[in-house]
Amino acid sequence: MIFEGFTLEHREAAGGRFHLRRGGNGPPLLLLHGNPQTHAMWHRVAPILAQRFTVICPDITGYGFSHKPPVSEDHAAYSKRTMAAELVALMRGLGHDRFQVVAHDRGARVAHRMALDHADAVERLCTMDIIPTLEHFERVDMSFAMGYWHWFFLAQRHPGPEAMIRADIEPWFDFHTSREPKPADFFHPEARADYLAALHEPGTIEAICEDYRAATSIDLEHDRASRDAGQTVRCPMLALWGAKGSIPKWYNAAEIWGRYASGPLETGAVPSGHYLAEEAPDVVLARLDGFLTR
Repeated sequence: MIFEGFTLEHREAAGGRFHLRRGGNGPPLLLLHGNPQTHAMWHRVAPILAQRFTVICPDITGYGFSHKPPVSEDHAAYSKRTMAAELVALMRGLGHDRFQVVAHDRGARVAHRMALDHADAVERLCTMDIIPTLEHFERVDMSFAMGYWHWFFLAQRHPGPEAMIRADIEPWFDFHTSREPKPADFFHPEARADYLAALHEPGTIEAICEDYRAATSIDLEHDRASRDAGQTVRCPMLALWGAKGSIPKWYNAAEIWGRYASGPLETGAVPSGHYLAEEAPDVVLARLDGFLTR
């Protein structure tokens, strides 16, 4: 059984209902997952972290079994600003005004915005396998477009990509999550089942597409405004990426994050592909052990 010792809960926050697991004792630690996953992606690291921290693993807005705002013209419900504010409200409802955050992929984009908009709440931030969204789009070339093709596909107008995915969900999931000609073999069967069940949940595929539509529109507006205002991550930050993934192929991630973080910054590669916490959990835990504070 994954997440042994954790409770499975539903909590109301900011007008929405969140599906989450919670376990452990100690300072609060929020773990945020990526796409097309759920909180289950943390199953190999959360129980270890729960020996030192109170660990909260929610399905972020639109994903998993959390609330799913409808499709809209401005995609504002899926802006990283809105998603971050909802999670801050969730943590406050659980009694945590300040907390540390570890986040992967789309969740890391939410966490980055959270550290900018809610600097009073985020004590420390760890992002996994991202650079700032704005940097991606301002550096688009053929390699990026081929490697991150799904960004452009998922952001197409509703209901085009949703209809295509829904026609054959499991093959789409395997193609999307595999970086080789065969399905990824490192997903725990229970975690993979949760990911697929969530994709069959009404509204999830629309929510995923809205997340990516927001990234091409309202998120960029917010990110440019923050950059123009000189807004940076002020708390201690750890930026990790997969050594076998796309980030080190195309970017000097340490240099990029150095321009977006004004507080203490640590960076480094993990011997994995994109799914750091599932492919190389021991290395991830070792890096977090030296970064998170009790």
